[in-house]
Amino acid sequence: MSSIADTDLLSGPVDEVFRVLDERGEPIVPGVLPTADELLTGYRALVLARRLNEQASALVRQGALAVYPSSRGQEASQVACASVLAEQDWLFPTYRDTAAIAARGVDPVEVLTMLRGDWHCGYDPVETRVAPQATPLATQLLHAVGVGHAARFKGEDTVVMALCGDGATSEGDFHEACNFAAVFRAPVVFFVQNNKYAISVPLARQSVAPSLAAKAVGYGMPGVRVDGNDLPAVMAVLRAAVRRARAGEGPVLVEADTYRMDPHTNADDATRYRSDDEVSDWERRDPLTRLRDHLVGTGALDEVRETEIAEAAEEMAALVRSGVSAESEVDPGELFAHVYATPTPQLREQHALLRAELDGQEA
Repeated sequence: MSSIADTDLLSGPVDEVFRVLDERGEPIVPGVLPTADELLTGYRALVLARRLNEQASALVRQGALAVYPSSRGQEASQVACASVLAEQDWLFPTYRDTAAIAARGVDPVEVLTMLRGDWHCGYDPVETRVAPQATPLATQLLHAVGVGHAARFKGEDTVVMALCGDGATSEGDFHEACNFAAVFRAPVVFFVQNNKYAISVPLARQSVAPSLAAKAVGYGMPGVRVDGNDLPAVMAVLRAAVRRARAGEGPVLVEADTYRMDPHTNADDATRYRSDDEVSDWERRDPLTRLRDHLVGTGALDEVRETEIAEAAEEMAALVRSGVSAESEVDPGELFAHVYATPTPQLREQHALLRAELDGQEA
């Protein structure tokens, strides 16, 4: 894909943002762009990810989902991190990475199961090689490093992509995960999607470092800053990071410079802490628009292909609507099934009380 050496991609200044396409979709780095077919595949994935964000947000308003943390505006980062992984690799997502999990090949309905209020994540982590979405900040990073460290011990050809946001870099778990991974050369890529806000707290109130990628220096690992709205740029950097980790050279910290266009969740009023002008400025850097402009300009994307992609996105959205809106049978007894291998006396007593109450209601 790239004529630029991995070492060059991963050793640039930690305060400079690597780009391949400018905001008009014009190439600015020669020899890095994938083939037209690869870019069309990437564009299709972006359109489906955007449609998934829109559909899930609509389902919240309709009461079919309890909550949805949208990644609208971050789709290039979401798609890229899934696309660079091999089948045997692992993805460790956060609560905002629904689109990344779907891009990894997991059924979107299963991905949204947890956000309906179900007690489990909805998909099989072992089968899909995707960890459950983590709501607590940075806790999944420790688990990701553990999986990578264990794979290295067992001689497995496994790389772990560990996702987090800018707010997570302020957590102690982030430090512990990065330090452990660097010391033991765990095959982990830490991918920070810096969308500028930890809910309402702007980045300037979180860190005075020149960039979040600069934090890698203290751990002795490469740190790279990339334009998170530039799909080919993110793919190039993450592929280089994955190859380095797979070769046994240790972890990499990649910071994607991106933006969350929607509120933190449906419960958030983003107008209280950011201006409409700021949002509009970032909407002009929309990752879908940038790649579309490039593809149209090169003749790779025509009306026929665009119609096919739009129809595929609508088909996916229809399946999500029907799947999420379908009624599911709930067994309250499952609350007690997986707490301990051998239930404690207190749990057995509570389970019996619940069962008696339910039997009384049925009678």
